[in-house]
Amino acid sequence: MHAKDVMTGSVICINVGDSIFDAAELLLGARVSAVPVVDDKNAVVGIVSEADLVRRAEIGTAPKKNWLARLLASDVSAANDFAAAHTQRVADVMTKEVVTAGPDAPLRELVELMERHGIKRIPIVRDGALVGVVSRADLLCALLSREPDRPLTQPSDTALRQAVIEAVEKRAWSSRWPTHVFASGGVVDLWGFVDDDATRKAYGVAAENVPGVRGVNNHLRQMPASTKMGL
Repeated sequence: MHAKDVMTGSVICINVGDSIFDAAELLLGARVSAVPVVDDKNAVVGIVSEADLVRRAEIGTAPKKNWLARLLASDVSAANDFAAAHTQRVADVMTKEVVTAGPDAPLRELVELMERHGIKRIPIVRDGALVGVVSRADLLCALLSREPDRPLTQPSDTALRQAVIEAVEKRAWSSRWPTHVFASGGVVDLWGFVDDDATRKAYGVAAENVPGVRGVNNHLRQMPASTKMGL
């Protein structure tokens, strides 16, 4: 899947010439925590978020430095701090370095960008213009769209047992110790030994994802260390 397949096309955004009060009203009205900032050509020039608007002189929340920080601060730094807390222009408080992606960007790429930059949404642009936004919520919707359907006919326990065996065998993490699969009424029981808890969980997840499995009882046990060492 790609960005264009999951993005929200009706994007709520604000113009770079608007005020911080316009931005606050928009965020509250739309019940979102951040919106893209665009210019008159609909090009993304920034992002303004709730965090950009909470440190304000108007409500007595402007950041205050201790005496040492004030002593070491330069005149330029002090001027920038004052401007940020007192300006009424969105352009002065927005984040200017915006992470964007194209409509054909794969979802894997979007998730990697979100994790790398610690962000929750990515504006989608085409030919420099904003065409959509992909948020974490959009990715969850994409996940739900891939929820597997239950088979129309429930497979027999014999077929289900064989399907689970095939799902776990010859994997990189398959146990080198004996394991056994039993199926009854769509419920699978896993018995045997594995090297570690991660392998035990992997067996359970693999079994859960087999179509027709209604439940998994994971009885797999970790092989004692003394056995591993051949003692």
